[in-house]
Amino acid sequence: MPKFSFRCAKVAARTSPVPRVTSLAAAAAAVVLSLLLAACGGGAEGNGGAAGNGSDSKPVVLTTFTVLADVARNVAGDKLTVESITKAGAEIHGYEPTPGDIRKASKADLILDNGLNLEAWFGQFVEGLDVPHAVVSDGVQVMSISEDSYQGKPNPHAWMSPVNVQIYVDNMVKAFSELDPDSAGTFKANGDAYKAELQAVQDQMKSSLAAVPETQRALVTCEGAFSYLARDAGLTEVYIWAVNAEQQATPQQITRAIEYVKANKVPAVFCESTVSDAPMQQVVGATGATFGGTLYVDSLSEADGPVPTYLDLIRHDAEVITKALAGATTGAGS
Repeated sequence: MPKFSFRCAKVAARTSPVPRVTSLAAAAAAVVLSLLLAACGGGAEGNGGAAGNGSDSKPVVLTTFTVLADVARNVAGDKLTVESITKAGAEIHGYEPTPGDIRKASKADLILDNGLNLEAWFGQFVEGLDVPHAVVSDGVQVMSISEDSYQGKPNPHAWMSPVNVQIYVDNMVKAFSELDPDSAGTFKANGDAYKAELQAVQDQMKSSLAAVPETQRALVTCEGAFSYLARDAGLTEVYIWAVNAEQQATPQQITRAIEYVKANKVPAVFCESTVSDAPMQQVVGATGATFGGTLYVDSLSEADGPVPTYLDLIRHDAEVITKALAGATTGAGS
């Protein structure tokens, strides 16, 4: 049996992870299996597509989820190949990497993760891999989770603010320039152009949501993933659970949401695309509020879906929230 040797990992496991962390034993087994598959030259690829492009000599950048991949492609242009470990529609918090994912990561030239304890599996995922990585949320003014067992821990959904994503872009420009110094000027120009688009979407979102009456400016969702968006748009954020977890939507959490909606006469409530809206439908049934529509946070849609890009995601969510809170609901599943 061939022997494998690895240099020390460049990424340490995260502290204070969110729930559903893949066990060390499972992660170690996945690494061993991926190495065996690589040695035999076989095995199916993981969920995000292959990293490594045969005759394509462009460096490969691997991101942890589809939102980061789209932002990174805008910065990279045609100088880098950018891929996502998870595919469209995946729930990112408790994702369990496959042996194919680990094999792809071992072939990448750079890995981007969000940080802020979002990817609970990330530290163990890259353990044993000597691949550089960058945390794209570095420098963001972090908001803390204010309720439940995660109180005081950072809210990881910083990309839900286009203002924050401009910081993500700067971090990507720096990381890509270190990876490919000859293309640094291109990365800077691409980043500046994309930041202008981000600011335009931010301004459009604030203008749109400003039309919602102050008495109806409450954003009630399943997960507490909208703190940054609510801050930017002047909305009050209310949620059933703080962070997506294996066990969620307790009777107490649903009751709390029901009481808030009733007391504040909230006209519409929402849920995210990567989780079941059944708990929120209980709130609808108990309060008479309308289910205002499906919002996107942790994942983009397929190319022919409603949010194939990050800019589309922010536009979609702002439009759904505005129409529903103003009284012209989009309907369930929109």
